[in-house]
Amino acid sequence: MSRKQIETREDVNFLVTKFYEKVRKDAEIGHFFNDLIEDWPEHIEKLTNFWETNLFFVQKYRGNPLMVHAEVDQKMNRTITNEHFGIWLRYWIDTIDTNFVGDNAEKAKQRARNISVRMFITIFEQRRMTQE
Repeated sequence: MSRKQIETREDVNFLVTKFYEKVRKDAEIGHFFNDLIEDWPEHIEKLTNFWETNLFFVQKYRGNPLMVHAEVDQKMNRTITNEHFGIWLRYWIDTIDTNFVGDNAEKAKQRARNISVRMFITIFEQRRMTQE
């Protein structure tokens, strides 16, 4: 398959779908997703909306992903680590680099880097607040 630009919602959906195919099989992080997500088509749709909003600035996604991930951490007995975010990020970047090129591909990688840091900081802060 030749690599192409990320230009449409269909491209974003392809990226999200291929990414989660990898993540769900991973021995270290797959359980975070497989244990909690009950409706995978709905989740893929939600994440397609999220990334379409991030890449194309169309308002499709509504929600607070930072707090959602802090709640996931609580449900998983506060076991999410920075290393888990590193694995997640490597899959994301690998999926992009395998299938896409161009400005939006680079933007998707950079936004994911920023998001992973912000999510882990939010998780850490929520842990601290619940211990006080």
